[in-house]
Amino acid sequence: MSERELDAAGVTDPALRQAYAWCRRLNARHGKTYFLATRLLPVSRRSAVHALYGFARWADDIVDVDGAASTAEERGARLDGLRLELERGLRDGRTEEPVVRALADTADRFDIDHRYFTDFMAAMRADLAVTDYPTYADLRRYTYGSAEVIGLQMLPVLGTVVPREEAAPHAAALGVAFQLTNFLRDVGEDLDRGRVYLPADLLAAHGVDRELLRWSRDTGCGDVRITAALRAFEALNRTVYREAAAGLALLEPVSRPCVRTAFVLYGAILDAVAEDGYRSVLRRAAVPRRRRATVALDGLTRVCAARLRARAGSGRRAPGCRPGGAARPAPVRGSAA
Repeated sequence: MSERELDAAGVTDPALRQAYAWCRRLNARHGKTYFLATRLLPVSRRSAVHALYGFARWADDIVDVDGAASTAEERGARLDGLRLELERGLRDGRTEEPVVRALADTADRFDIDHRYFTDFMAAMRADLAVTDYPTYADLRRYTYGSAEVIGLQMLPVLGTVVPREEAAPHAAALGVAFQLTNFLRDVGEDLDRGRVYLPADLLAAHGVDRELLRWSRDTGCGDVRITAALRAFEALNRTVYREAAAGLALLEPVSRPCVRTAFVLYGAILDAVAEDGYRSVLRRAAVPRRRRATVALDGLTRVCAARLRARAGSGRRAPGCRPGGAARPAPVRGSAA
């Protein structure tokens, strides 16, 4: 499938094809929700999404995955090295880093503002030093670089039916909505890394502080105050989803099923956290496999409907679709969104 994606995208250089393939593997291995949703895009656009996600995943792994085996200074040096490769790659395409090579090619093909990538790297650098956020406003300043810019990077790839600047605020909100969902789901794991992303003032309003979170994590005991704080953060998160929802109709029709699928699956993570009793300090809630499969099938059906509408009058059948617009579902693997 990756060969077909690269052929459709017009990527012919062997080294560049290898770079894109590397990004695709990163997406498949780490981003189950993103990867599943990406398969609903037109085949010619998928490799660009893999490049954008692969670069973000690579930088994020330097901060988090390498944390147990290296010091903050060592991780900072690796991030600085990646930033320099990014600058070179965006400037002239010359880089030995596969994820940067694919990213630079994607940025050139889709005319993506380079500022979004440098702002993202600044946010990753902040994760090495900042361990909590006093207020929601402070958190949103961080999520601009870590999440809003991801939505803004994606927008040229997805395409819009309105001027791009009209859709941009909704795309940015969607990036934030997804990240806030990750923060709510991963409270315990982030705490183990020394970070608390939930705003301190929101926690304090419910009688919660880092010490109480740490006690709950260490003892395996829940606390009604923590439950109340996480429920309040969920409500805040859902307001951002509502900001993002208005942007779905502004995307090109062939891209909407992809983004809608990611939107629904990430929203389902919030449902899973609530159904688990807001115990994300203790464990990560997961979206059931059946729910993921149902959402994926709905997305495939919408893809075929969009393709059939686009091909109306041509007499050709949309690829991958049966007569009548029904889709042949792809296998869904994994239970975590």
